[in-house]
Amino acid sequence: MARVAEEKKLIDSLEVGKDKVKVNMLQYAYDTLFFCEANAKSMFNIKAIFQCFELSFGLRVNFGKSRIGGTGMDQVVLQRVTTILNCETMVVPFIYLGMPVDGSHKRDSFWNGVIEKVQARLSRWKGRCLTMAGRICLIKYVLSSIPLFYMSIFKLPLGWLES
Repeated sequence: MARVAEEKKLIDSLEVGKDKVKVNMLQYAYDTLFFCEANAKSMFNIKAIFQCFELSFGLRVNFGKSRIGGTGMDQVVLQRVTTILNCETMVVPFIYLGMPVDGSHKRDSFWNGVIEKVQARLSRWKGRCLTMAGRICLIKYVLSSIPLFYMSIFKLPLGWLES
């Protein structure tokens, strides 16, 4: 559905990265994230997509759980968009799938949070009687997955690679 919207220029997609890849939607399980320019055409077409979804599948979009957020945009425009889509404004930073979304991944404080998560896991296991094999298994599979999850989305700053 989003591909048709992109081909017909119904939604003004965002261009991401140095290669200017157009992104207008991401889906994970029951969540759908739309990325677009904050203009009336895109907003009304997103609302039309929601209505087509409801008519096609007999399901309803839960606008009580839906949020909209904008980066680098005027708050008046954001308020107008929330009125069009009948949802609430999302406050940045926010957490999505356990990942902080605020654009600060180049700051040390962001990566300090990753270290704190790993340390919190370690402190929970400290009191348990684990064999050496159990400890190695936890370190290999659980503790390495936290930093890998973050590094799969965000580029690790060079200073962290050297330390």
